[in-house]
Amino acid sequence: MKYPKIPLAQSIIEIFRAKGIHHIIISPGSRNAPLTIGFVNNPNFTCYSVADERCAAFFALGIAQQINKPVAVVCTSGSALLNYYPAFSEAFYSEIPLIVVSADRPKSKIDIGDGQTIRQENVFANHSLFNANLDEFSSDENDFLINEAINIAFAKKGPVHINAPFEEPLYETVETLSVEPKIISNAILNNEVENLSAFANDWNSAKKKLVLIGGLHPNAVEQKFLDVLGNDNSVVVMTEVTSNVHHPNFITNIDTIITPFTNEDFLEFQPDVLLTFGGMIVSKRIKAFLRKYQPKHHWHIDELRAYDTYGCLTKHFEVAPNKFFENFFSKIIKIESDYQEKLLKIRDLRTQKHIEYIDKIPFTDLKAFDIILPKLPSNTHFQISNSSPIRYAQLVSIDKSIEVFCNRGTSGIDGSTSTAIGAAVANQKATVLIAGDIGFLYDSNALWNNYIPKNFKIILMNNGGGGIFRILPGHDETPVFNTFFETSHCLTAEHLAKMYGLNYLTASNETTLDESLKVMFSNDEKPTLLEVFTPTLENDKVLLQYFKELV
Repeated sequence: MKYPKIPLAQSIIEIFRAKGIHHIIISPGSRNAPLTIGFVNNPNFTCYSVADERCAAFFALGIAQQINKPVAVVCTSGSALLNYYPAFSEAFYSEIPLIVVSADRPKSKIDIGDGQTIRQENVFANHSLFNANLDEFSSDENDFLINEAINIAFAKKGPVHINAPFEEPLYETVETLSVEPKIISNAILNNEVENLSAFANDWNSAKKKLVLIGGLHPNAVEQKFLDVLGNDNSVVVMTEVTSNVHHPNFITNIDTIITPFTNEDFLEFQPDVLLTFGGMIVSKRIKAFLRKYQPKHHWHIDELRAYDTYGCLTKHFEVAPNKFFENFFSKIIKIESDYQEKLLKIRDLRTQKHIEYIDKIPFTDLKAFDIILPKLPSNTHFQISNSSPIRYAQLVSIDKSIEVFCNRGTSGIDGSTSTAIGAAVANQKATVLIAGDIGFLYDSNALWNNYIPKNFKIILMNNGGGGIFRILPGHDETPVFNTFFETSHCLTAEHLAKMYGLNYLTASNETTLDESLKVMFSNDEKPTLLEVFTPTLENDKVLLQYFKELV
């Protein structure tokens, strides 16, 4: 086997191997040659070459999102490293383990005018769980820092940075290792459940309990615990599309339910206890409601972090939801309440109004989503891009066999396609990405990738600009708005699809959309892009009117 001659590179590779880091995404370069040589020539690693560092980091994020283990990205020195930052910050807020390994020049070469050098140490300090700034010589201190970075990525589920300086020559290899790096065992979180009796008393005395569930991995919470919540008349459970939890009594379309509420409705719906778990919440309306009509108690369940999203957080339970519920539910009792019953009646009314409205509207974004989402094949892996797509997806029910993911840590549009491709590579399921035109074009280098599975499909919603800005307050049909907010364009993805070898389909009305969906879902021999064209000037009007007609 070939090893890099540089001892520091050997130490990094051997520690990664020993600690079970198997997926390595490498962006081509010269300064990282010792690492590239070592990783690629070692059968313990699966290596991917992704040229664009921003795409590479989101590709790695998608893999880590699915396997729930750290994935490494490796780059050369200089500005290449900075392109990892969008995915790095997403990993931080989404609690996804990501390891950045950046090759650097020795310290003596920094800030002297040498080429391709920047101050690489601690560049991610605001969002990094650990920064391992190595020196160019193999040492016990370097071994400790490398181990610590990996251990923290495992234990705290987030991004870490290892910066490794290498001096030329960079490409020399040897047949045997010259190092025996120390391996330090992973830390184990020991989050014990505290005494819950006082909290159970508060729960048992409250007639209005709201449970709000954000993004979760499928099967993250045992169904028996979800059933307890769903079958309690004093509990209303509201879920985001990314929650991946299901029960007949759960409210799955939050904005559809609460947008038409009057002040009197909100007061009646105001909970005594708010219990939250899972990732970031998409719905701006539920956030605005809970900030104005605050509960007496807000408890959040998460092993690592709790954000005071609603300005009323009173308790953070630092345990996994299953562990919490196993202890908590033995202490609770059912009480008489019509809290859930009232919301379910509203849900039934809204469902009927939704059907009536969809039947009479023209072909627009809302109608397209209402057609597309019910037609997703069972057991599909579904990735949704940010901005308009994730909001429309919150309005339409999705089959419970479908796994749903979205980069909601920072809610950026910058890497949704790359993340979806990485996720598809990791889980090997038939994967569908639904993306907006601006987000897709922004991340179009994601298709510059030799690993796109044959059963990967993109549904591109092309409404000629950033449609989300038309439904936000402040929309004014002016050249300034169209150019600097909406980013109006006349582009299509046809030539991109052809350049990267994807099947290309289009739709511009209900009939062609139905036909194209049938063709796309019946063919897994080649990745496919379906571009759906909707009218720029009609989408916002139809959506805003939708909420008015739900009452």
